[in-house]
Amino acid sequence: MRDRSSRRWFGLVFISLAVALIIVDSTIVNVAVPAIVTDLGISSTEVQWVQEAYTLVFASLLLLFGSLGDRFGRRRMLLIGVSIFAASSVLASLAPTGALLIAARLVQGVGGAMMLPTTLSLLNATFRGRERGIAFAVWGSTIGGMAAVGPLLGGWLTTAFSWRWAFGINVPLGIIIIIGVLWAVNESREDGYGSVDVVAAALSVLVFGPLVFGLIEGRTYGWWTVDATPRVGDFTWPWTLSPVPIAFAISGVALVLFLLWTRHRTRSGRSSLLDLSLFRIGTFQRGNVAALVIALGEFGLILALPLWLQFVLGFDALQTGLILLALAGGSFAASGAAAGLSGRVAPVVVVRAGIAAEIIGVTAVALVIAPDAAWGWLLPGLFVYGVGVGLATAQLTGVILQDVPVQKSGQGAGTQSTARQVGSALGIAILGTVLFTTTAGALGTMLDDRGIPAAQRDQVVSAVVDSAGGAIAGLDADPATTEIAQDARTAFSDGTRWAALTAAGFLVVGLVSTIGLGSSRSGRRVEPGSDASDKSSAPLAAE
Repeated sequence: MRDRSSRRWFGLVFISLAVALIIVDSTIVNVAVPAIVTDLGISSTEVQWVQEAYTLVFASLLLLFGSLGDRFGRRRMLLIGVSIFAASSVLASLAPTGALLIAARLVQGVGGAMMLPTTLSLLNATFRGRERGIAFAVWGSTIGGMAAVGPLLGGWLTTAFSWRWAFGINVPLGIIIIIGVLWAVNESREDGYGSVDVVAAALSVLVFGPLVFGLIEGRTYGWWTVDATPRVGDFTWPWTLSPVPIAFAISGVALVLFLLWTRHRTRSGRSSLLDLSLFRIGTFQRGNVAALVIALGEFGLILALPLWLQFVLGFDALQTGLILLALAGGSFAASGAAAGLSGRVAPVVVVRAGIAAEIIGVTAVALVIAPDAAWGWLLPGLFVYGVGVGLATAQLTGVILQDVPVQKSGQGAGTQSTARQVGSALGIAILGTVLFTTTAGALGTMLDDRGIPAAQRDQVVSAVVDSAGGAIAGLDADPATTEIAQDARTAFSDGTRWAALTAAGFLVVGLVSTIGLGSSRSGRRVEPGSDASDKSSAPLAAE
């Protein structure tokens, strides 16, 4: 029994390492993009798709693979996902063209979508009581910490070696995860499922794929009419109507069809991709709403702060990553705190404390942001923010899944992961709009005050906004535009500050949305007559 118990905790380590692999890869690429552009000579459109192809596929398939993991084995799904992720990382690291790199990123998204919900469902099906709180604390702190470590690792690999190692690092890590999971994690699946609901699977992709596409691309292509003409290969978008509202319409229609089809399957006694009865569980229903709203705010700093640090304060990628380590340190510190509080303090109280810490941290950072800010004053706010992420992310996940029957934990995990992804995409869309709209407005006003002609003003504003601040260095290098560069720094600082404050506002709404959570005292809902608790209590340790 002692060997089983010890291996169960080793299993937690390897499962958390799988989560780290996903999160690091999603952040590490942002730092490597300039080197990729220089090496492959890719266009701005290709740059965008290198970053976003992964997110689109990842968000679209979370619900599907979470449900399939319940049917065919959660450990099996995790291992397949890690294998696909590692193999596609090899293709990405060797890609000779932008098109092949984008294709590799698409495949990476498939592997990541297999991995994330199954890590959650394995934890939910294995740990109980206080141990579950500890397990989710480790899982959540891994997400928060790795989001900050990713830019540091990416900056170091890109600077010291090559951008290709930003992808190549996934291969040895993937091998370690596969060996560790095979040794320390038992298979976990549920019997009694019928055939896979192919129609619902297709509809779920049509719900989330176009939705995330629209949220990401709205600022680029236009929310209603075309601002920038979309091009894919030889195809050029022929209409003045932007593809974004069309994507939203497809998503909405697909959602209605998905719900109608799922209800039809349920009434006819056949298995469905998502059991809609899960939404009758109060903690699951309200928890997913809270997760979506909180995700709107949690990505505020990760989106705007690295740009501001590099293009306004002049730090390189590695230095930016080192500053963001304060966030990672706070998140990992929260892991130990959450473990100590588990079983002693209600999880929802920990969630609220974490969100409150996030609000304080984001606000503190926002107050420091200025074109001449001293970076040392950012560290306390970042640390407090990291503590909040570590506390809130893990424990909210536990609250969402606490009453979900174990045999449906994959569906539950996939649903909450999808809610977070949709929330983060919506947050990036809104906060990105706040950042660049505020920057454009402030810079335009400053240039008008200097008497800059309208044509030149618009040219400068467009250059700064379209480059996400990258054009500031060029303006500063020319003695004739040095003062304009200082205006651009001030304007970009204003935009970053307002983006951070907007993120804090969303987190306040998220804190309010947790009212009513945690009222269940059952800790676990097991369906009548089910032997789920017996089956799922098998330890992670291999026999």
